[in-house]
Amino acid sequence: MTILLHQYDSSPFSEKVRICLGIKQLSWAAVDQPVIMPKPDLLALTGAYRRIPVMQIGADIYCDSVLIVRELERRFPERTLFPARTPGIDQALAQWTDRSFFQAAVAVIFGGLGDAVDPAFKKDREQLSGQPFDPAAMRAAVPHMAGQLRAHAALISEQLGDGRAFLSGEEPGLIDATCYYNLWFVRSFHAPGAAAFEDLPGLSAWYDRVRGIGHGDRSSATREDAIAAARDATPAEASVLPADAALAGQDVTVAATDYGRDPIRGKLVGSSHHHWSIAREDARAGSVVVHVPRLTFSLTRAH
Repeated sequence: MTILLHQYDSSPFSEKVRICLGIKQLSWAAVDQPVIMPKPDLLALTGAYRRIPVMQIGADIYCDSVLIVRELERRFPERTLFPARTPGIDQALAQWTDRSFFQAAVAVIFGGLGDAVDPAFKKDREQLSGQPFDPAAMRAAVPHMAGQLRAHAALISEQLGDGRAFLSGEEPGLIDATCYYNLWFVRSFHAPGAAAFEDLPGLSAWYDRVRGIGHGDRSSATREDAIAAARDATPAEASVLPADAALAGQDVTVAATDYGRDPIRGKLVGSSHHHWSIAREDARAGSVVVHVPRLTFSLTRAH
């Protein structure tokens, strides 16, 4: 089945996944979704999850870049994302890159844009985060956050200090994609904070090597194509951890615990130490299974 990536080109977390697709040299189709709500075609598949990216393989829907890259490695182990054989630590790095590193990048970008930020985008991100989107406050914080961005980037430079080509050694992996995308995000907006890390030793050459990996064999598909692909497919078989056996087949709700907390409702049909799988029905997409990461998501029994 075709890998469908629901994304938009300026999405930083989509860029993380696109680089992983490039490392694995996979064929995939981009399903472009709106940057802001409404996203009715995406929600037909996910039930409520509105964040980007989402990966779809038939009637299986994978939410959050952390789970997406784990599933890519499971399904397509060739050209591994873990050339140093350190998968646990490499995946744990997302707790750094997707949070404090990403927050520094966001503050530098939108502080630099200031009043040029589209009011509709501001409103959408306030609804997504539950926090005020205040470019003026971000602008005031730019000097501090640019320093934070440099400190994060300096860790990458330090790792490259022995002359290695990539962060794990001579072959690229997930660790390169997770560290790269925040710098790509800042550079793609031509944010003033990019100057904070341009002079760090080894960084620009490494950045160019990661960018040169590309995105694999990319094509495109429409949102209607994606819904039809789900409707015409059957979700893969799933199993539940013994520790979750009491919840198997039960009506549950899962939701992100950080931002974008819209609840997904359905029946628990699969779980592992790293994910939950929720079966749901949609009038357009048919029977689908939505997979969410266990870290940063909560699960409750529906009442």
